[in-house]
Amino acid sequence: MWTIRIDEKVSADGDPFRTKDTLYTRAQDGHAYMSGLVLSVVEFVTLLLRAIYLSILLSPSIVMAPFADTFGPSFRKTWLRVVHRTLEKAGPAFIKWGQWAATRPDLFPRDLCAKLSELHTKAPEHSFAFTKKTIEKAFGQKLSDIFEIFEEKPVASGSIAQVHRATLRHRYPGQNTKPMVVAVKVRHPGVGDSIRRDFVIMDVFARISTLIPAVKWLRLDESVQQFAVFMLSQVDLAREAAHLSRFIYNFRSWKDVSFPKPVYPLVHPAVLVETYELGESVAHYVDGLEGHERLKSALAHIGTHALLKMLLVDNFIHADMHPGNILVRVPQNKPRKRLFKTKPHIIFLDVGMTAELSGSDRINLLEFFKSVARRDGRTAAECALRLSKQQNCPDPEAFVAEVEESFTFWGSTEGDLVHPAECMEQLLEKVRRHRVNIDGNVCTVMVTTLVLEGWQRKLDPRYDVMQTLQTLLLRADWAKSLSYTIDGLMAP
Repeated sequence: MWTIRIDEKVSADGDPFRTKDTLYTRAQDGHAYMSGLVLSVVEFVTLLLRAIYLSILLSPSIVMAPFADTFGPSFRKTWLRVVHRTLEKAGPAFIKWGQWAATRPDLFPRDLCAKLSELHTKAPEHSFAFTKKTIEKAFGQKLSDIFEIFEEKPVASGSIAQVHRATLRHRYPGQNTKPMVVAVKVRHPGVGDSIRRDFVIMDVFARISTLIPAVKWLRLDESVQQFAVFMLSQVDLAREAAHLSRFIYNFRSWKDVSFPKPVYPLVHPAVLVETYELGESVAHYVDGLEGHERLKSALAHIGTHALLKMLLVDNFIHADMHPGNILVRVPQNKPRKRLFKTKPHIIFLDVGMTAELSGSDRINLLEFFKSVARRDGRTAAECALRLSKQQNCPDPEAFVAEVEESFTFWGSTEGDLVHPAECMEQLLEKVRRHRVNIDGNVCTVMVTTLVLEGWQRKLDPRYDVMQTLQTLLLRADWAKSLSYTIDGLMAP
């Protein structure tokens, strides 16, 4: 006869199916539930307090917006300064939104985009103690075991992360015998949670703004939704490392263009170790260097063809090509008097933001560029409409007619003085007014082209990016042989 002992497992209320293990598990579940509830309450309170703070901070900009065009240019300039200052104080998510909005002249007025582009500024630094803790947690080693030298003071700080210079203690794959000097990018504390929380608040504000006719013209709801996709590529530093590897492969045969190399396995979503690149910002050559036309022309040539390769051959575009992200290195192994006769080298930094186009978008965008260069207004307008995903343009025929009329003037003897890039800028303003809603990736490529064209024109006024693009497209079948055409142009 079998005897089953259940007495020591019976619960206090006599239920034989509730064992001590079950009671312990349920106690754990109850504790986890209470902990989760407390965290939810804390998160809600934090979100509420943050929303109240942002409401107070953003109120002046929102209240002034309906009158931005009413009280004259002076009032509008004041409003633009208030918007700029407000975003700076609002934190990394809003700074990033401003930087992104600056690249969207199809959504926002040109003067607002210009003001928001000034948000590429130095952000506050976090403590070395946090940097040390983050690195050690990411790689499971002490800081001193990874780096022989580590500079506590960062060399740069952005809205997402800051950068320290260091020297590796050990050799890693691809490293030569010399100690490797690296840039260590460390994400700011809590920036992921902060951005997530702020995005929830931004989304609520944007939806409310659609109900207010006076500020509906800002189209915040559309911009915030598109901005969410943009932010995903900025916070994860491991994704940026993957982008670097892809760019390095794409430009593997180029001698005059390079990117920082990620140092695997020292790559983590919160920490990115990459080679430290020496050079001067291209802004030094764009704005501050007189003479040396040959060097400037070479920079314009290299930069233009690098972008065209990204766009036409690789379909993988560095979408944040402002001068702060471009370094220039000039060989120093020749006498100073011959320094500016040498060929410069360009290094592209900060590749967290990239763009890729679908096959149809790529074809339509290239046709768009060609039509702008040819001053063909109707084709340019039709391409812009095809590049619109939402098809919200209230009157497509009116849009086409207005663009065609403008291009007719630009194609005349009097309008021939208007540069093709200026034609494209004015066309994007018409896109905004007619609510054509060009896809975000496509518009990013357009604006990247304009940004590059802007500093290229300062380097060499005779160099026409749009004309170069048109020439390349007419010379070669870009889908099959353009790669050889561009590589041939860039051959040493």
